[in-house]
Amino acid sequence: MKETILEMEKYAKEYNVPIMEKESIKFIMNYIKLNNVKKILEIGTAIGYSGILMVSAAEGVELTTIERDEKRYMEAVKNVKKCGLEKQIEIVFQDAHEVNLIGRSYDLILIDAAKAQNIKFFEKFSHYLNPNGVIICDNINFHGLVGNRDDTMSKNLNSLVAKIEDFIVFLKSNKEYTTKFYDKGDGLSVSYKNKDE
Repeated sequence: MKETILEMEKYAKEYNVPIMEKESIKFIMNYIKLNNVKKILEIGTAIGYSGILMVSAAEGVELTTIERDEKRYMEAVKNVKKCGLEKQIEIVFQDAHEVNLIGRSYDLILIDAAKAQNIKFFEKFSHYLNPNGVIICDNINFHGLVGNRDDTMSKNLNSLVAKIEDFIVFLKSNKEYTTKFYDKGDGLSVSYKNKDE
């Protein structure tokens, strides 16, 4: 498996596929171990890198992961097979906006897909969170650009960073969740559901 992970890191670099930074995935793997996480939902599989590492963090972890890009999906299927994790990892080839997971619930939901859609994904998938579960989002600092927008940025980039900033405001003002922000990798947010009084 170690070999496959190294191959994936090399592939990601070569083909410019965004995979999670080592510090961020380490943080999440540690969280899985310490909090007895068994069921995970991941929005944004890419080539399966973070999914494979999350499942390997502890015994009996199961993952459902969603990817809409066909090339990345095929690559992820291949990597999961190489690691012999087909029984633990279910890869759904679909746009996350269209996925229906009725009847399922998760201890951890990782949002690591189109950053501009973070609020929509959070609102949609939070319904599948177990009472003591958490929602983790990656790239909250977005390469240090969040909170540092300027005129030199392209219009698209400016708009994307603005949407991540809006998402941070959304998290901070969300009455149903308490969110902690961590300066790990490219920035992580961890949102805990507030207990009903």
